[in-house]
Amino acid sequence: MRTTFLGSPIDLLTFDETISLAIEAMLTKKPVQHVAINVAKLVKMRNDAELRRDVTESHIIGIDGAGIVIGARALGIKVPERVAGIDLMQRLLAICSVQHFRPYFFGARRHVLERAIRNAYRLWPGLELAGYRDGYFGEEEEAEIVENIKNSKADCLFIGIPTPRKERFLHRYRDALGVPFIMGVGGSFDVLAGHVSRAPRGMQSAGLEWLYRVYQEPKRMWWRYLSTNAVYAGLLGKELVTRTVRGKARAEGEAA
Repeated sequence: MRTTFLGSPIDLLTFDETISLAIEAMLTKKPVQHVAINVAKLVKMRNDAELRRDVTESHIIGIDGAGIVIGARALGIKVPERVAGIDLMQRLLAICSVQHFRPYFFGARRHVLERAIRNAYRLWPGLELAGYRDGYFGEEEEAEIVENIKNSKADCLFIGIPTPRKERFLHRYRDALGVPFIMGVGGSFDVLAGHVSRAPRGMQSAGLEWLYRVYQEPKRMWWRYLSTNAVYAGLLGKELVTRTVRGKARAEGEAA
């Protein structure tokens, strides 16, 4: 079920429902693109028309961000759960290893990607990659990359390139790639490689995974989270106040 939250479309899907849609895409060869929404991306979309277009055109707009879950529920939207991108990718890799689907890894630095691949083979012994490519390239290399992915006959593509470059790439080439299931995975290759660790379960449940990221990479992450979280808090607060005022006006009108 698709609804709108602070001007952004979101899909109210459980983790298992999302997995089922991904498997269906790989079995039927019907193209499905999954994009994950978190606070940072939602805020960026408000001032980036192309990013908003790229997100809106995706087949699945999943909720990967505790802040989105908490905010949407505060507005009365029945979000079933957070569907974290790293958890989704890892479950799909486990399924690929058993059902013989062949994923393609695209993104991260070369040494990080290679370490992620080694760990993936160790964790899921039956896994067979269709191919891989690091995320550092020039515009003149894009045609060759697209051709390589297409020729790999991959069943799914996990792309770990920063926003909005990832979304722009998929907007231009999604149909040409010929991959049934495509999913942006953010920094998941860094996690799989062991380069970045996830927050403890307690912090994840409390919606504080962002704070753990700041702790790990303060120079790179503190301003990103401070700026986007502040804007998001303002947007959510304004919407809550607006709804409260409307509710009171409606109640007074009915009483009159």
